Amino acid sequence: VQLQASGGGLVQGGGSLRLSCVASGTIADINTMGWYRQAPGKQRELVAYITRGGFGNYADSVKARFTISRDNAKNAVYLQMNRLNVEDTAVYYCNADLRPRYSDYPRAYWGQGTQVTVSS
Repeated sequence: VQLQASGGGLVQGGGSLRLSCVASGTIADINTMGWYRQAPGKQRELVAYITRGGFGNYADSVKARFTISRDNAKNAVYLQMNRLNVEDTAVYYCNADLRPRYSDYPRAYWGQGTQVTVSS
């Protein structure tokens, strides 16, 4: 089982980016999926998460600017980021609470991270 994130890059302040993350492998169930980020010298923080039923929850710093969504058929989660500012610069990691077919229990899986850089 692995999570593959993509979509990061360099963007000017006020611009937009869309991150994607796809889980692959022998997957039985995926519960909550989400995005975290880690800026240089800072701890990793939750950006947003979405339940299997589509309920999203956001960090205060990104509310009204970011939108999380998922496609359960594709085992994918997305993060649409609008009105980006320099404080959003970080490595973004996708996360999934996932149960492989060979396990009776779910656990957290992480993607490899994708860099988002916002210039002023």
